[in-house]
Amino acid sequence: MVAEESQKIQTVGRRKTSVARILLLPGKGEWTINGRPMAEYFPRRTHQMRVEEPLNVTEMNGRFDVQVRVMGGGLTGQADAIRMGLSRALVAFDEEQRTTLRSKGLLTRDPRKVERKKPGRPKARKRFQFSKR
Repeated sequence: MVAEESQKIQTVGRRKTSVARILLLPGKGEWTINGRPMAEYFPRRTHQMRVEEPLNVTEMNGRFDVQVRVMGGGLTGQADAIRMGLSRALVAFDEEQRTTLRSKGLLTRDPRKVERKKPGRPKARKRFQFSKR
C-alpha cells in the first residue's frame, strides 16, 4: 500500500562511522545536505550519483524533497549512509519498492569498518621490516 503524499518520512542510514538522518518530503526534487545543496556538499559526480541511485532505480526522481543531516566519517561513507537511509525511506513510502531496492543491494548494511591498530605494529596488519642480523 502506498503512503499518503502529504506525510514526511524520517529514516537513518549508516556506513563505516557515518550516520545520516533522512527526511523525505513531497516536493520537486530539491536536496539539502547539512543545510547546503548537494552539488556543494558532494562536489564529485560519483558521490552524487551514488546518493541519487535509490531514486533512479525506483523512478521517483523529482517527486520528493530530501533533507539530510549527516555526521562522522568521510565523504564516501557519508554518501553511502545517505544512500541507505534514502532506500529505507522509499520503502517506508511504498512497500512495493522493497524487492527492486533489495535486488540492487540498496537495503543491505555494509558491515565493513576500519580494523583497529595492533600494538607492536605500524598499522592493523602491516609489520615492521624484519632483520635477521
